[in-house]
Amino acid sequence: MVRPALALERHCAAGPTWRCAADGEPFPCAAWRSLPLDDRLRGALLAGFTLFLRPAIHDLRGRPEGPTPPQIVRRFLWFLPMTDEEARATALRYR
Repeated sequence: MVRPALALERHCAAGPTWRCAADGEPFPCAAWRSLPLDDRLRGALLAGFTLFLRPAIHDLRGRPEGPTPPQIVRRFLWFLPMTDEEARATALRYR
């Protein structure tokens, strides 16, 4: 049986495009989004994916047809319920 962490090793990304190295999808890709979430995993994802916000907002905002900062926040923190206002406030903190 493949452990989830090992299966996700290839599903990584970095700026400026923030696309998954394994499948080319916008990161975090479907492999990440399909993880069965519990409180422990949400906490770990929050700690890790928050680190991506500032560089992702810097790299992606203002691109033609690119996402807005609140859309980037929602994209990287998909596992948290978040209103539009919360996403905007979070984006402002990470600009």
